[in-house]
Amino acid sequence: MSRTGRGGGDSPHGSLYRFRGADENAGVLRRSRVAALVCTVLPALVFAPQAALAAEAKALVQGNLDKALRAEIQRSVGTVKTHATTRVDARRRAREAGEAAIAVLRSEGYYDYIVEPDVGEGDTPQAVVRVTPGPRSTLAAPIIAWEGPPPDAETVAAAEKALALAPGSPARAASIVSAEGRAVATVSKRGYADAVARRRQVVVDHADHQVAATYHLAAGDLVHLDGVKLVTKGRTRLAWVQSLARWKHAAPYDPKQVAELERRLRDTGVYDSITVALAPASQAVDGLRPVIVSLGDRPPRTIELGGGYSTSEGVGADASWIHYNVLRRADTLTLTARLAQIQQKLDAELDLPDWRRLDRTLKLGGGVFGDRTPAYDDFGAGVRADLEHRSGLATDLTLGTAVDFLVTREKTAVNANAFPVGQNLKLVIFSGLASFIFDRSNDWLDPTRGWRLVAQGEPTFIAGDRTLPYLKLQGQVSAYLPLQADARTVVAARVKLGSIIGGSIPDVPANRRFYAGGGGSVRGFDYQGVGPKLIDGTPIGGLSLFETSLEVRHKLAGPWGVAAFVDAGSLGQSVVPNFTQLRVGAGVGVRYDLGFGPIRLDLATPVNRQSGDPILQVYVSIGQSF
Repeated sequence: MSRTGRGGGDSPHGSLYRFRGADENAGVLRRSRVAALVCTVLPALVFAPQAALAAEAKALVQGNLDKALRAEIQRSVGTVKTHATTRVDARRRAREAGEAAIAVLRSEGYYDYIVEPDVGEGDTPQAVVRVTPGPRSTLAAPIIAWEGPPPDAETVAAAEKALALAPGSPARAASIVSAEGRAVATVSKRGYADAVARRRQVVVDHADHQVAATYHLAAGDLVHLDGVKLVTKGRTRLAWVQSLARWKHAAPYDPKQVAELERRLRDTGVYDSITVALAPASQAVDGLRPVIVSLGDRPPRTIELGGGYSTSEGVGADASWIHYNVLRRADTLTLTARLAQIQQKLDAELDLPDWRRLDRTLKLGGGVFGDRTPAYDDFGAGVRADLEHRSGLATDLTLGTAVDFLVTREKTAVNANAFPVGQNLKLVIFSGLASFIFDRSNDWLDPTRGWRLVAQGEPTFIAGDRTLPYLKLQGQVSAYLPLQADARTVVAARVKLGSIIGGSIPDVPANRRFYAGGGGSVRGFDYQGVGPKLIDGTPIGGLSLFETSLEVRHKLAGPWGVAAFVDAGSLGQSVVPNFTQLRVGAGVGVRYDLGFGPIRLDLATPVNRQSGDPILQVYVSIGQSF
């Protein structure tokens, strides 16, 4: 390391000191004219709340310091739980505090400091450290010295720009170190995969109070890519993995594209372990280096069980049998059975990721179903095909189509004997789907910050005993606001709107109308319990929907948490949502974090209760309500 310079060669990370005067116990620590380059890590001491109440500063920091610098030094000095018992103990604490103060000063660009450990007078010895920071050094223009052949001129310019060390700015140690990493990363991103930092020279000029940094980088040769080399023998075909590589043959190395290959493999969810890395230079063929992929298959079959409960919907149980990589292209075959008081179904779905195009998944499914709800009963079968496209990490666009064959019984009136009467309809329903999800939240099952937008449209044509075309639209926006940095308390809110255009009641079949009330809607009310009803209480449903919720979630100790919420909603008999006849429910809940998401227990009651409404509803499910 070079030590030249008018004022000496102090490193911004040095820690060599000498004492002023012959009495070593005076302990006046000054910066050395010559210091080694040592990277300093400033520890953050975190104490439990009960311990913090009894703790005191290890040493009292004195001197003319700005508020931020004083606070940083005091944090670095730390706290202790007991008083110093002797002056020797206090002096030891003062010396340790002085070393911590010097580490902070150097990291912040103060190299002409005076730090004096001392012991205060009095019956109880108190460790003291007096700090005079001196002038703050600033950065000189940084220099990159290339070892070996330099990269192309554009890459040289990009690396120099990536340093982002403005001359005259404070000479913080962290800025000097991180600049080197940015420069190497920039060179690597431009195809020089073997770029490394050799050594770093930092010279402190005490006369001018400037710090000059010289970075020695080796770019290596420009790397050109070959194809994909699969080194593990498993259930995945090499040809399919190769189809995920976005780069062309002999293209310059791009770490972003290699990372994208790993991300696509990971998104399939069929592997326990994935490694994607550029082959070493020794494995190059004709100057081209392959990308080596290692895949660890997860067990080929798994069984998943789930369930839920609510007072009005009763008990429901789900079981799924999942088979991975049936076609050896990271596909997933899922067989699902659901048995609940209001719904029963058997369903099969095959998911084909990156189907004919990257980041596009084809989902083919079908099954039989039966529903027994307060508003209608139906039984039928259907098939569907959806094409889901992901753009980035937060946006999903889905286009799909479905055909359902069903028999439904609608309750349309109450006769003179107070029995509901209606129609038995045999219908064929053709529907399309256009769905958009923009998710800026930090977690799908348990979000604590960000927001989420979901919108979908379903053009539908009904044939059979009834003929009707219509368009069903609905959308929901939700937001999550943490009240502390650790998101211990979160305020969550949502608004949902829906409308059916081109239909009327009773022309739109009952099983295709909007309903509100229940665990995923307006808590406190029965399932389908919000909105207009026949005189016997049978829900009619609506052509439009409005729902909103406000919930405060608070984490307690360990995995436990609590929540308080207010839900509101209404149904309209026209395409425009009805905002005047809102039904409101409120309640409290308990959350238990399972690691991947919470299990929740909610208790809710109607606020504006009417005749026939329940007094209390109980809901148990997995995941937050929204």
